[in-house]
Amino acid sequence: MSVTERNSPLPPAGEGKGVWLATLEKGAKVLQDTAPLKKFDVYVVGFHLAKEDPMMQMEAHHYCRVVNDDFIQAVIFDGNTPEANLIGIEYIVSERLFQSLPAEERPSWHPHNFELLSGQLVAPGLPAVAEKALMKRLMNSYGKTWHTWHTGRHDTGGGHDLPLGDPVLMWSFNREGECDPGLEQDREVAMSLDTAATQGQRRDLIDLAHPQEGVDTLRDKFTGTTPMPGVRDVSDHGSEPSSA
Repeated sequence: MSVTERNSPLPPAGEGKGVWLATLEKGAKVLQDTAPLKKFDVYVVGFHLAKEDPMMQMEAHHYCRVVNDDFIQAVIFDGNTPEANLIGIEYIVSERLFQSLPAEERPSWHPHNFELLSGQLVAPGLPAVAEKALMKRLMNSYGKTWHTWHTGRHDTGGGHDLPLGDPVLMWSFNREGECDPGLEQDREVAMSLDTAATQGQRRDLIDLAHPQEGVDTLRDKFTGTTPMPGVRDVSDHGSEPSSA
């Protein structure tokens, strides 16, 4: 199944590639091994927002290495073409590993159930059965995400052509209406997605959802939002259940 190309919002600053770089790339391809990169072979795309500035929102194209059943590492780009800009990293842990984290560490990790149940997070190109299995595996997981470069949005721009400032801790959307509709619609059209249909196909995953920490962290930063069945904050439901 083919994947629709999604270009970066902007090209980085700098001049074109010189002869020296072409020679370097040719030699590297023949003589060097990119072993650490070879297993970053699972591709998913969703949306992120900055925890301290929720109006800072963007697409996030993740290339993931599944380390084991409890831990995933991801490099994040602003598109899915060879020219995409590297904008951040994400570590993903299962509910079991999240519960082992120190209390002071947990506020850096965002919950994932809304991304999964809403259909926001998709794995373009995967057959439906394989994508559903992946999303089921990610239920009740958490991510710790740092963006090092804000290249802006595909629909409105507004990015920087070089990485500026400090890394930014990112967060997840947790209610309908938090993500800018323009951002969602732009991706929907450009990547030929049907998020409503995807949401319907994942409805049976609601029964697997546990209350998660962080669901209500940014609740007061938005108005006119709608809760989603299965997406609940731990503070409203007592302690988290143990993993099955």
